[in-house]
Amino acid sequence: MPNGNAIVIGINAREANLKRKLREHLHSLGFTKTVEGALRAPGSDKDAIRSLHSAQREERLLASEKFVSRAGGKLLKYFASGADLKPEKVDPVLERVSSDTWQSDLFRLASLSWSVPVSSGFGRRLRYLVWDRSNGKLMGIIAIGDPVFNLGVRDKFIGWNSHDRGARLVNLMDAYVLGAIPPYNALLGGKLVACLLRSRDIYDDFAKTYGASTGIISQEEKKARLLSIITTSSMGRSSVYNRLKLNGTQYLKSIGYTGGWGHFHIPDWLFMELRDYLRHLDHTYADQHAYGQGPNWRLRTTRAALLALGFKDDLMRHGIQREVFICQVASNATEILKTGKGKPDVSSLLSVGDIANMALDRWVIPRALSFPDFRYWQPTDLIDLFGSQAKVLRAHVERTDALGKRIGTQN
Repeated sequence: MPNGNAIVIGINAREANLKRKLREHLHSLGFTKTVEGALRAPGSDKDAIRSLHSAQREERLLASEKFVSRAGGKLLKYFASGADLKPEKVDPVLERVSSDTWQSDLFRLASLSWSVPVSSGFGRRLRYLVWDRSNGKLMGIIAIGDPVFNLGVRDKFIGWNSHDRGARLVNLMDAYVLGAIPPYNALLGGKLVACLLRSRDIYDDFAKTYGASTGIISQEEKKARLLSIITTSSMGRSSVYNRLKLNGTQYLKSIGYTGGWGHFHIPDWLFMELRDYLRHLDHTYADQHAYGQGPNWRLRTTRAALLALGFKDDLMRHGIQREVFICQVASNATEILKTGKGKPDVSSLLSVGDIANMALDRWVIPRALSFPDFRYWQPTDLIDLFGSQAKVLRAHVERTDALGKRIGTQN
């Protein structure tokens, strides 16, 4: 029993428990601390980056279990085998994806196979399936959406101050999903798909859909023009997006790297606990997440919770830098974005078909001749890319095969 001169220090058990969970999670990912107390990532190569995203990805897969069970087996037929793919006959075509359709299910399933979790996007969005018309198989997916508000390397390249950015960000989009599906990725199909960002098809789609939209925040009519698209490599430096030139035209240009800040290393379950902690403190960020209530609510909410717990702001600096690329849809995009003056020069934009023909000759066909192993790829090989959901998909395929054999025997 303490005497009259003892000092009793109260310990907030909830805060202590949350701090412990956070430290244990970061340690499980391989993070260590520098002498100054900042985070140090376990590495920056592709394997290290995949490992850092593994917890978030597994969480996303587990949350999608019912979806995979319901739709996965039916949609596997749209993924190609190596035997389906005839490099010289590949004929890409874009299909716009609408919500609550089987095409949106296919888009979701394809994105779940990627080693780095795909964002759902926000605000304005255009999503596409990239089909190979020669065989009816899926070769890639594209999604562009409203750009992140704060991206220093982008603003520096364009020459924006904060006022310029606020006035003209509406003319920019981010490609938050961009890539090829196996076995097309083995033939540098990712380069072909990336080049389609600078197509007349996507430019016209944007003009029809958002050219006369009203800003959610400003409530002003926006005469938006798709001048540029920004994308970042999920694996640090990109070998797919670099040197993307066709017939002298540059389709993507590297403009630098992100600062290595973000929240991908904070999984949903931990974020929800941080958010609940802010709600306990009656902090406004806990439930302020409607679009238009400020840039990157999740980032701000995580940062606020960490500061309230007594952690340094450096805990948001995971150290994984992503290479940033700009696709200048209009040839004079940078000048218009900087000054707000001028008419977009889109005279050099080509159709998806014309871009694809050049990309096939430049990358796909030569790659197929040099690396013919793509022919051994089977759609069921894709199942192994689904982590915890691989068992669900494999069971469905086995049931389907067994049913087919019984029907064949009866006939």
